[in-house]
Amino acid sequence: DMKAPCVSLCLLGAGLFLCSAHARGLRRCLISMNLHRVEESFRGIKTAIQAKDTFQNVTILSPSETLQGTQPLDVCCVTKNLLAFYVDRVFKDHQELSPQIMRKISSLANSFLYMQKTLQQCQKLCHCRQEATNATRIIHDNYDQLEVRSAAIKALGELDVFLAWIDKHHRGTSPASRQGT
Repeated sequence: DMKAPCVSLCLLGAGLFLCSAHARGLRRCLISMNLHRVEESFRGIKTAIQAKDTFQNVTILSPSETLQGTQPLDVCCVTKNLLAFYVDRVFKDHQELSPQIMRKISSLANSFLYMQKTLQQCQKLCHCRQEATNATRIIHDNYDQLEVRSAAIKALGELDVFLAWIDKHHRGTSPASRQGT
């Protein structure tokens, strides 16, 4: 009987189609802002922030293992978790005396809040697999190993790693991602 293999093949094809449509839907819905402007804001304070980093041999984001190994199905969850990490911990934990740097950090925090808001509109499409949860747990653990002020400086100094990761995984997600918003 040829019906069973045909039905199986049709179901497999339909499943693959739905998975790819789901992934495309996530990519369209995640980042809809001018990342170039966010990166520019960070570049304006990067040297000053990194100069305060006393733990040059320690990383929080561990780009080679934690972020670079992110599977496409986990991009949404890792993005959501890292935006929350920066908004809820890093920006709040950082204490800055320079008004100019504080303004740039506030601007970065507002951009991250906007990205979080955009992502929340797609919450039902954003599922967290164990791999994504583990990746963000490693980042939290790395952060927790340092004293709060040092950890906030370290994580802010590594913001370019996260921004490059966002750019790589959300490139072309919307017309606004490459233009002004």
